[in-house]
Order: sequence, then C-alpha cells, then structure tokens
Amino acid sequence: MKQQAFVVMILCVVSLIAALTVPGETGRVLLYKLTYLLAGILVVSYLWSWSSVRWLEFTRRPRTRRSEVGKFIEERFQVRNRGLIPKLWMEIQDHSDLPGHHASRVLSTLGARQRRKWTVKTACWQRGCFTLGPATLLGGDPFGLFQKRLQVEDTSTLVVYPAMVDLTTFAQPLGQLPGGDAVRRRTHYITTNVAGVRDYAPGDSFNRIHWPSTARKERLIVKEFELDPTADVWIFLDMDARVQGGQREEPIIEPEVPALLRTRPARLRLMPTTEEYGVTIAASLARHFSVRERAVGLVTYGQRREVLQADRGERQLAKILETLAVIQAQGRSPLAQVLAVEGKYLRQGTTLVIITPSTDRHWVLVARDLTRRGLRSTAVLLDARSFGCDTGAEALVGELAVSRIPACVVHRDDDLKVALSRQVGL
Repeated sequence: MKQQAFVVMILCVVSLIAALTVPGETGRVLLYKLTYLLAGILVVSYLWSWSSVRWLEFTRRPRTRRSEVGKFIEERFQVRNRGLIPKLWMEIQDHSDLPGHHASRVLSTLGARQRRKWTVKTACWQRGCFTLGPATLLGGDPFGLFQKRLQVEDTSTLVVYPAMVDLTTFAQPLGQLPGGDAVRRRTHYITTNVAGVRDYAPGDSFNRIHWPSTARKERLIVKEFELDPTADVWIFLDMDARVQGGQREEPIIEPEVPALLRTRPARLRLMPTTEEYGVTIAASLARHFSVRERAVGLVTYGQRREVLQADRGERQLAKILETLAVIQAQGRSPLAQVLAVEGKYLRQGTTLVIITPSTDRHWVLVARDLTRRGLRSTAVLLDARSFGCDTGAEALVGELAVSRIPACVVHRDDDLKVALSRQVGL
C-alpha cells in the first residue's frame, strides 16, 4: 500500500467518525456520502491495480547470444494483454547486468487483446558473461493509490567476446618458414602435406576428394594428410595482477549518425588497461591464425589455470574467445614460472606468442632456454609506462634482440593493426 492510499483510508475513517458524531441531518448526510465516496475510491483503485498485472504475457528475445566489444546487442521485447480489461499504464523494470543496457520503460494504455513490441540496441563496451533479465512489471490504478508487481524470472545468458582487430600481417620469428617437416602421423585436418590417397569412406568431406584418381579408378578416392607440427601456435597471455597497469574508465560514445541508423559505435576505444589490451591482442591473434588454418592453443593464469590445447577451426576459436571473455588479471604466477611449467609440455617447432606488460627479464631467459629446445618465440610487449606505470618496455627490447626473439611494442592508444605488424630491436 502506498502512502496516498493510507491517507485516503485515514480520511475515510475520520469522515465516518464525524458522520456518527456531528449533530444535524444535513451535515451527517454529507459526511456519509463523503465516506462512501472515499471507500469506493479505495475499493475501485485496489481492484484496478490488482487487474493491472493480470493476464499479461511478457517475452524478451535477444537476436544473438554472442557479441563482441565494440558491436551492438539487439533485444526484442513484447508485452501482450490476454485479458478483456485494458491496462491504463505499465512500467517494465529490467534487471539485466549488461552495462549500459537500458531496457526499462513505461508503456501507455494497452487495450484488451493488444500487444506492444519494441527493440533495444545496446553497445557492448565490456567483455564478460552477462545475464539478460529478470524483469518486473509494475501496474496501478488511475489515482496512484495502489501498485502491483509481476516478477518475470525468464533470463538468458549473453557472452561478450573481446574486441578483435583484423590483422593482415604479424611479426614472425626470423629465419623460419611457416611450414616445416611433416610428422608421420595422419590427421583428419586438411594440411599442406598430402600423404597419399585412399578409398572414400562415409563421413569424408567432399573437398578431400582427389578427382583425377577418382576418374581413373572410377570410384571416389580421397586424399590423406599428415600433420605439420610447426603449424601449432601457442598464445601465452600474462594475467599476473602485479604487473598490470592502467585504470578502468567508462567509455564515452561519440555517435556520428543517429543511434537507430548505427550498426557499430562511431569509434572503438579500448579500456586503457594492459589487461584489456592484452586480451584484445590475444583474441585478434587467435582469429588471425585460425583463419589461416593454424592450430592455436592458449595458456593464461588468471582466476585459475587455463590451458586450451592447440586445435584448428571455428570451434577452437570460439573456445578461446569464451575463455578470454571472462578472464581477469587476478593471477599470482609470474610469467617466467608459467613459461617454465607449460613450455616443457610443448614439442619442437611450436611457436610461442608471449603477450605481457612485465618488465622482469627472467621470463626472457626462460624464453631463450625454450628456443634452445627448438621452440620459437615472439613477444608482444605492452609498454607499461604509457599506461601509467613507472617502467616501460625499453629495457626488454635489447634482451629480446640478443636472444633473437622478435618483438612488437604496443603503447596505449596505438593502432593495433599497425603495432602488431612492426618488429623492434632486430
């Protein structure tokens, strides 16, 4: 019961008491009529508010359950009045935890058997796993005396991937080719190493059919492939909380066209932290190598140890992106320790892409030892000084040059497409 209804109830009681005590027929009749009027208003208002949230059907459907930082998420809403009593007004309160998702609104008159639809587009500026819903429907009477609530518990999960930059080139280790010696082990993936041909078996892809042999043998013949070990790329993302820099800030959207006509925000600006830059670079490199049919793996120590074995295809890329969407820089393991522990399980010819803001030279020594074992390394250095820290990446550039490890240096507000294609120190 709202405060206004309590006041009306008090006035009703006072007028009733006055009607019973006031002398004179005229005054008594007037007070009785006032009492009946106030009591009628209370009853009608209560019944009206009770019916305001009855026979309602509320649905919400996101257009997709996957999005990316810098893109929009679109959600469609519908409220349907299945009853015969019109709804004077209605408020929808959305309890989603997606930042900037303003789906709450007030609807005017909703007639009998009518429905109302609307769409909400929200720019995704923060990666993570979010919940769309639940929602609360509020209704009331014309006098504003009573208010009723209807809780809609339906929810859906939205995963916002990190932003990804389309890379045309990336610094490769010097003196090595992307290919390598074939391993005598068959694989169901299509590689550059053809091992031979065999008869077609159910489940074989049509793009593996060797048409000249098929025409000659007059039956379907498919190609067999061998695995190329140097196609494996392992991304090591440093999530040690002690080496991160920068501060989280709310992004500012600068629209260049009306919001209804935009398909992407006017400008993609990453949150100015080494954590967000590192995650974005890792996601961009994962897609860069995946579209080139390279097997990609991921190692990062954030809230917990995350190791995704190297694999090819869209499914592997989706697994990497889902991991990067929720990873946080809460690790307590230095990069040197991570490289030493995880590097011993990698085979010769594997390429390591190390992404870190750390200025500790110990991890460079570990990477140098891994190079002696036949592993190749490339470093992406996040210049911590540009993110507000005291030291930068200059000291490590010389160490990496001596170790013959290619490196890229990324500063705050750099164009990642340009920065990742540029080697320094070699």
